[in-house]
Amino acid sequence: MAGGLKGLIRKGGALVVPGAFDAASAMLVEKAGFKAFYVSGAGVSNSSGLPDAGLLPRDEVARLSSYMIKAVDIPAIVDCDTGFGGPEDTGGTVALFEDLGAKAVQIEDQRYPKRCGHLPGKEVVPMVEFAEKIAAAARARKSGEFIIIARTDAYAVEGMESAIARGRLYAEAGADVIFPEALTTRDEFEYYASEVRAPLMANMTEFGRTPYLTVDEFKEMGYSMVVFPMTAFRAAMKAAESALFEIRDKGTQAGMLDKLQTRAELYDLLKYRGFEPPVGTGTKTV
Repeated sequence: MAGGLKGLIRKGGALVVPGAFDAASAMLVEKAGFKAFYVSGAGVSNSSGLPDAGLLPRDEVARLSSYMIKAVDIPAIVDCDTGFGGPEDTGGTVALFEDLGAKAVQIEDQRYPKRCGHLPGKEVVPMVEFAEKIAAAARARKSGEFIIIARTDAYAVEGMESAIARGRLYAEAGADVIFPEALTTRDEFEYYASEVRAPLMANMTEFGRTPYLTVDEFKEMGYSMVVFPMTAFRAAMKAAESALFEIRDKGTQAGMLDKLQTRAELYDLLKYRGFEPPVGTGTKTV
């Protein structure tokens, strides 16, 4: 796995991948020094006013992802939920997002309509059926550097041994990275890593079934990537809520200016100076 995103996620590297939900948040991920970002399915769904249930059409996810991919120079990993259909559709999904400039897609083995991975009531498709999706995804990519991430939600539905068997089969089918979703203890993560000999991804979402483990702990266990899909979204929403309540209750934002991104900081992030009209054109910046 030399070069590009594959080089970054070589086993033992523990690449930290924060989630983004729009182009500006992707730019913040890059500004903070991270080497890759994750187009969070929950993030783009929630920011569109929808639950994390795979309700956004593929073309809309592609449209939103394209803004993020174009805004930064770091590689994008796109959460494609269940692949947007059967094996042939999943192959089309891979081709679409590779053409957009993404460097990886993640596909999961839940039955559509899917649920958030940390909620009860999930269902998974038969493992052989999903392996066919992964094989179709692997065949559809144009570059060997493009990464297929296979997520299994089987642990919560069928138990650990099923999750292990699925991880092994998905790797054989062509997945480059295996993502066991919603394990509940450090010991389970460690056991999974000992049984599935493939690059692994861990999900450090908040308020779910998984305990808060550190990146160093995952590195020690042999995980290649740790994704923080919703941390930035939750932080942004909580900060926005606080600001709106301040305006509602006090009728001014003057008391919270130290908590706001300044105009200069925003312009610096957006590289706004390159878009300003020449002096004397009559156009004003407000």
